[in-house]
Amino acid sequence: MSKYALVLTALAEAGQAVNLRSPDPMPRHWLEAVHDPDYVAAVLAARVDPAIERRIGFPVTAEVARRTLAVAGGTYAAACHALRHGFAANGAGGSHHALPDSGAGYCVTNDLAIAANRLVVEGMARRVLIVDLDVHQGDGTAVMFAGRNDVLTFSMHAERNFPVRKARSFRDVALPDGMGDADYLALLATELAALLALGPDLVLFQAGVDPHGEDKLGRLALTDAGLAARDAHVVKVCRQRGIAIASTLGGGYGADRMAVAQRHARGLMAQWAAAREFQRPGV
Repeated sequence: MSKYALVLTALAEAGQAVNLRSPDPMPRHWLEAVHDPDYVAAVLAARVDPAIERRIGFPVTAEVARRTLAVAGGTYAAACHALRHGFAANGAGGSHHALPDSGAGYCVTNDLAIAANRLVVEGMARRVLIVDLDVHQGDGTAVMFAGRNDVLTFSMHAERNFPVRKARSFRDVALPDGMGDADYLALLATELAALLALGPDLVLFQAGVDPHGEDKLGRLALTDAGLAARDAHVVKVCRQRGIAIASTLGGGYGADRMAVAQRHARGLMAQWAAAREFQRPGV
């Protein structure tokens, strides 16, 4: 959890200016639009079944309940800003393992699904593409949007990593252990070109840094440079096509919390550098 605050420190130490905005918490009924209302009630009352808390990986306290509303609000606000100006990022989020009636894998509720659904229902986007490049499959998001054509899910992940039982995304690309920068980036470029041809109005980018070769929970072998190139490419190809993009931090794990935060910070800086060429006034 502490990595999120450290990302701001890492950005400041790198000399990157940040325009911070404080989003409104996500209203409860938007959580209930994609999650079971009984589960939402348990989360907000901090009374989640202990068996579910074990799947999540930590207790759902009152503070965690407030945070889940803030994180979902942040992803939605970043998407709204991106639709107006081209690009924005949530300094948290990417909770892609949360299922309709349960949390899992350090995810309590699914901010990507909550935000994407709300944007479509409100008419702010006709079609949203979720580009999930965390090392773990975005199984919760895949389940929530199965069979829908207004929110498309793409997950490119390590085949032999969590979750053991994968869901079916709109498009899944399962990667072998140890894949490095060159093969990863070439495959990603091919996949993205085909997906963006489907005409999304907005991309929600789960930019987990756990594909890094030194990540505690990863099985791939990307370097710092490879992750930065990945993030820059995703943003650049979206903005070249006039597609808005909002990113979330996603996963990243290790004993050295600042090292993980610095990976996230480098990714955010690479995203901004790629977006800046196309950025509309008023950011």
